Amino acid sequence: MIKPTILILCTGNSCRSHMAEGYLQYKIGHLVNVQSAGSKPSDYVHPVAIKVMQEIGIDITSHRSKHLDEYLKQEVDTVITVCDNAETCCPTFPGEKNHYCWTFADPADATGSEEEITDEFRKIRDEIRDTFDKYSAELSLQIISII
Repeated sequence: MIKPTILILCTGNSCRSHMAEGYLQYKIGHLVNVQSAGSKPSDYVHPVAIKVMQEIGIDITSHRSKHLDEYLKQEVDTVITVCDNAETCCPTFPGEKNHYCWTFADPADATGSEEEITDEFRKIRDEIRDTFDKYSAELSLQIISII
């Protein structure tokens, strides 16, 4: 069976989309191919995003920031945007069956001490985890019923 592809989009592809990709891969990567990209990629994965994901046992150190154009000629079953900017410039991908927009604040915009910034990343990570827990549970049931 070919795994359906889920593409998670954000503007910079440095924080939110990588945290979501890492979490969804952790939860149901055995059932789906999870990728992320950005409309204006930052060319890096934010180190604090990497740190807060490691705190919950998920390693995103091998992730890289990619442009959404890399996926325009690939079959993408589901597109999930995690910021409003990505939603407004999101193209339609070949094979796209589902499209969701779940907006999360950008933790890279956080200011304050190192601990305050890290806490903002944790807050967004936890919001992403809660949203993608519900989504992955529903999607798992759908995929398993097809198999």
